[in-house]
Amino acid sequence: MFWRSVVVKLWVTFLFVIFVVLAIISLLLVEFFDGYHVNQAEEQLLDEATKIAELIEIDQPQDTTERIVQTVKDDTSKITILSQDDLIWTSDSSDSDLPTISKEWLKTNLTTREVIENHSDMSGQVSLDKDRQVLMVGTYVQESGVSIFAYQSSEVVAETTKQTEKIILLAAAIAIILMTVFAFFLSSRITAPLIKMRKGALELARGEFKTKVPIVTHDEIGELAMAFNRMGRQLNYHMDALRQEKEQLYSILRSMADGVITFNREAGIIVSNPPAQRFLHDWRYELGNQQNDFLPEAIIKLLYTVIQSESEQVQEVKVQGRYWVMIMSPLYDETNVRGVVAVIRDMTQERKTDQLREEFIANVSHELRTPISMLQGYSEAIVDDIAASPEEKNELASIIRDESLRMGRLVNELLDLARMKAGHEVLHKEEVNLTLFIDRIIRKFQVPANEQMIHIYTENKVELATIFVDQDRLEQVLTNLIDNAMQHTEKNGEVKLIVEEEVKNVRFSIKDTGSGISEDDLPFVFERFYKADKSRKKTSKRKGTGLGLSIAKNIVEAHDGTITVQSKHGEGTTFSFVIPKTEEE
Repeated sequence: MFWRSVVVKLWVTFLFVIFVVLAIISLLLVEFFDGYHVNQAEEQLLDEATKIAELIEIDQPQDTTERIVQTVKDDTSKITILSQDDLIWTSDSSDSDLPTISKEWLKTNLTTREVIENHSDMSGQVSLDKDRQVLMVGTYVQESGVSIFAYQSSEVVAETTKQTEKIILLAAAIAIILMTVFAFFLSSRITAPLIKMRKGALELARGEFKTKVPIVTHDEIGELAMAFNRMGRQLNYHMDALRQEKEQLYSILRSMADGVITFNREAGIIVSNPPAQRFLHDWRYELGNQQNDFLPEAIIKLLYTVIQSESEQVQEVKVQGRYWVMIMSPLYDETNVRGVVAVIRDMTQERKTDQLREEFIANVSHELRTPISMLQGYSEAIVDDIAASPEEKNELASIIRDESLRMGRLVNELLDLARMKAGHEVLHKEEVNLTLFIDRIIRKFQVPANEQMIHIYTENKVELATIFVDQDRLEQVLTNLIDNAMQHTEKNGEVKLIVEEEVKNVRFSIKDTGSGISEDDLPFVFERFYKADKSRKKTSKRKGTGLGLSIAKNIVEAHDGTITVQSKHGEGTTFSFVIPKTEEE
């Protein structure tokens, strides 16, 4: 990672550029100083030769000439004076390898302008042999007719050049080291904010949208850091908005009474709410497969039908004794179906209501058909004088009256229930003496209880004198509940009315030792048109319409009270209801 980082790349780039530039500069400087030192050496030698030419004279003593030459020349150079005929004088040199130049040697080795023949100046390098060269200059003195040659070993110039090259290379090395440090520092400073932004980007990827990158400069990198921080704030804002929308969607799904499931095209569950999860759990339990990814075959078939037909499909299933309706609709992604959304609705109550309604219509039809048939038959018997004696006619008339009263009760119950459901029933509340009211109710049932050999009594546990109720309606509730209790209680059984006082309410409980109500029937006993199961019907002394408990429930709720039932099949039943003691302000 280090060698692939931006720091190393910038550092290597800087080093490469700096190295190339310094190498070119160093080569040019070396070439320049190489030529420069050669030129300087030639100028120095030419200057020595010129000065000597100016100082020596014709017929001058040799020792004078020697002093002049030794004074003017450098220690590393050697001076040779030639006449037209031959060598006049040669000086010494610190370089013992420098030869003594003769006229023949000069003619043999000079390749540049020849001073002796052309009487002109010359300068250049001359090879002593294949491994050694000398730098030589020569000048011709016209007044004396002599040629003066000054020369020195090329190694002297080469040594000076080497020293210069060492200095240049040392300076280049120092420059490279300094520039390396500077390049690393510069690249690190440039990439440090980028590294921080990379760390910030990784934190953003982990969901930490409040991450901020420090802004240390105001250049392009600083503007990039500002843009990065702005991006983080915007992401945080949008993620919060998405999270709120998601939570709102889940809240709506969780609060829905209907089940909702979203499937993809491969029948995988994407989203589901608790009612749908309970529905799938019950169905899996019924099929004996509790795996979380298992889907019943009916759901899969319906799902693929929706995808292929791209239309809504409806199917009703029965799971664990409850009726469910599955409504599946295609879920589009622009133009293609990307999944299916299913709405699962519990239709058990509706199906039960339909069943109860059908049973009610059958019961009411039966209840009405029987008295109507009897009314028609006995009235025809009277009209046709089939009953000849007055006693027989009175007996038939009595039966007609009883059946008409029975029809009237049924019609009145239906009208009462309809008025209560429509909200047209008005209570006439008043102060009622509780003790007298209870005693009157019990006395009303004492005679039929004795005839049926049922013990009926009351337990009054309240000290309250009066309650604020609609006396007639409350009597209707107690009459209905006690009458039901007596119908389903065998001989030598008992029915007990218990009255208890609570903080703000009075509780009435009617407890019997009858046949009880099955668990399947308990949730529906207060429904309209409901009648108990067959086992309970067998213990009943007479048939009812299934409206009494529904009417009682509506009367209690009109008094701002509640009514409940507790029962065990074969052990008895207790109906309890509470109503406020006084009228609430």
